[in-house]
Amino acid sequence: MTHRLAFVLTGFLAASGAAAQATESTSEDAPATAETVVENAPELIQSGLNAELEEYLWLNRVFVVFADTERDPRFIRQIELVEAFPEELIERDVVVLTDTDPAAKSALRTKLRPRGFMMALVGKDGIVYLRKPEPWTVREISASIDKNPLRQQEIRDRRQP
Repeated sequence: MTHRLAFVLTGFLAASGAAAQATESTSEDAPATAETVVENAPELIQSGLNAELEEYLWLNRVFVVFADTERDPRFIRQIELVEAFPEELIERDVVVLTDTDPAAKSALRTKLRPRGFMMALVGKDGIVYLRKPEPWTVREISASIDKNPLRQQEIRDRRQP
């Protein structure tokens, strides 16, 4: 799975590199498109084995995906769902952290205490807003984020001139 994920991310980065070359020829005042949003964002899916939630406090929402093995069908499905619409999560300042090694006893596992497959959504304020034992679509994740008062304030702030 790690090799498959690396392969998919390599393809994704290559595609965003091609999009970057294509956008270089446009004017700098052009509105941001999904491609430029993806291009300018940090890596969406990262390993959570050495991550601390405090690193992301007030910067990103953290979507954590746990499994006991990278071969768990629910884990594979969740990553596929995230990879299908990355721009939706990037627009909402989401970073996806994965942890498929229960023996490593990562800081994320210590704090969130998953059993088997679990996904959790942690807000920019560090509060755990969602825990689910089954994969969710990006649409469901985005809807949950959009209900959060901090996200609603971000939307209002973007609308003002």
